[in-house]
Amino acid sequence: MSSSIKAINVRNQFRGKIREIVRGAVVSEIDVETTFGVVTSVITTRSVDELDLRVGSDVVALVKSTEVSIAKL
Repeated sequence: MSSSIKAINVRNQFRGKIREIVRGAVVSEIDVETTFGVVTSVITTRSVDELDLRVGSDVVALVKSTEVSIAKL
């Protein structure tokens, strides 16, 4: 599958697999293993549930200068 988010600059996308999820009541920490190393994102726990994110899920880490977002593939 060759999925990517085309509206985002490709230099800001890091494909990987979720390595660890540390769930909190409001926010959760997501560690994504990429070919460039581990990228960590803090997103709402509600988003984790709505995206059905799990350890081993294929995702894209979308990096902005102030945050890292996650998109499920």
